[in-house]
Amino acid sequence: MNLRDYIRDIPDFPKEGIVYFDITPLLAEPKAFQYTIDQLAERFADYKIDKIAAAEARGFIFGAPLATKLDIGFVPIRKPGKLPYETISVSYDLEYGTDNLSMHVDAVAKDENVLLIDDVLATGGTAEGMVKLVEKAGGKVSGMGFIAELTFLDGKSKLSGIDTTSLIQL
Repeated sequence: MNLRDYIRDIPDFPKEGIVYFDITPLLAEPKAFQYTIDQLAERFADYKIDKIAAAEARGFIFGAPLATKLDIGFVPIRKPGKLPYETISVSYDLEYGTDNLSMHVDAVAKDENVLLIDDVLATGGTAEGMVKLVEKAGGKVSGMGFIAELTFLDGKSKLSGIDTTSLIQL
């Protein structure tokens, strides 16, 4: 199955000059969505993984069903102020500025192996922030999985030493 067939290009969104890669057609097609989860599960089948963590919001869409398929826990990574319990946070660089990510202090135990999942690897800022957060908690990043990678933005360069896989390269 060619997953690219299920990703719609939206020119000039969210602003002029940007092409937004819309995954909602993939989500609307059950066979394509299931295939996506199955492909991620297959690619990480031999990894030592205790938990999957994913950043809101689209990372949740893929991370939670993958965790269920692999029979492991899921850790939501959110913007500050969105989680009800005590959190740890990190700031990370974006193309124009900084942002923050948080997770519960007890979400990842020391030396737990965590697979990070997100929908798109673009500039690598969010991915790098997720890595910092897991490491701050004492966990180890086993790998990172993405549905699509925008290779022209070279986000993978911020993730040196981390095994990454993308189902689609754009």
